Amino acid sequence: MSSVGVVFRVTTFGESHGAAVGAVIDGVPAGIAFDEGFIRRELDRRKFCHIPVLNPRCEDEDFQVLSGVKDGLTTGTPIAVIIWNRRAKSDYYMDIWMKPRPGHADLAWYLKFGRLYDFRGGGRASGRETVARIAAGAVAKMVLRQVLGVEVSSHLVELGGVAIGRDSYTFDEVVKAWEKPLPMVDDEAVKRAVDLLIKTATEGDSVGGIGEVLTTEVPPGLGEPVFDKLKADLAKAIMSIPSAVGVEFGDGFRLARMRGSEANDQIRLRDGRPRLETNRVGGMLGGMSIGEPIRLRVAFKPTPSVRKPQRTVDLERMEEVTIVFKGRYDVSTAPKAILAAEAMTAIILVDHSIRAGLIPRVIKK
Repeated sequence: MSSVGVVFRVTTFGESHGAAVGAVIDGVPAGIAFDEGFIRRELDRRKFCHIPVLNPRCEDEDFQVLSGVKDGLTTGTPIAVIIWNRRAKSDYYMDIWMKPRPGHADLAWYLKFGRLYDFRGGGRASGRETVARIAAGAVAKMVLRQVLGVEVSSHLVELGGVAIGRDSYTFDEVVKAWEKPLPMVDDEAVKRAVDLLIKTATEGDSVGGIGEVLTTEVPPGLGEPVFDKLKADLAKAIMSIPSAVGVEFGDGFRLARMRGSEANDQIRLRDGRPRLETNRVGGMLGGMSIGEPIRLRVAFKPTPSVRKPQRTVDLERMEEVTIVFKGRYDVSTAPKAILAAEAMTAIILVDHSIRAGLIPRVIKK
């Protein structure tokens, strides 16, 4: 449905062209220092208004925290955050009502709900829904940072076929990449990717990308055998993002092309405890955390909204037609979507940390 998590549980609500989107975050420990400014900064990271073809709608992301906070501290009750939709324009969509756009969720929603679904801007299936996840992810990050000292960040490793030219980088370099026009650790790749986005926009087309989520060291023991593995819950959460089409952990599919002797992370003693020498598995064995950083990559498909003519079916007349989309669209969803993946990672880590007894219900100062 619209909720994720077992104890730390996030429910999102709202549609792309409705009054607002938002999240209710339940299970937040009492006593967390609550920073609305941090939520503001996280939402601002999503905007990309400096590259208009990435966000022609360019919402201000005005938000309000409705509950769960008193005197700057969380109270242990549900936190509700609402983000207002100020710049929705629905008239673009009236011409294509009952003409499902190729690549969008329109057809699936019609086949499930008939005429009852909100088709404007993609409704509940729109990438706009992920702004609520980012707000909830900001709360999750506050908990991780203050209780466990864990940080989560992300970056793009490829956009429209333009890949970064580096195989290694530090967590701090990934964080600093967000100071650039696009969050890529390779400056030359940033320039080429921005040029590609502008060129693609003039052609009326779109591109996809690949993002990577990284954490600092995560405590061992998160995840439960066999079906509640941390890896399994992360994969489900990531794949719930609208444009996500694939996820891999650590070296992922590259491991399938290695010999076992090459793929295995050798185990060494470091600082008095067993540690992985290479972390090709992305910080998990048996689906559970082992005290290493978590690393995963996500593939995002191109934005299905394009200005090129596309064939579909008029569901009222049951005849094939050609449509041309005239509304606003992001040339690539990947820069925003990787932030949603970052948020979902933080949410799942908090949920499993509470379940493992590493985060108490009350934080005593």
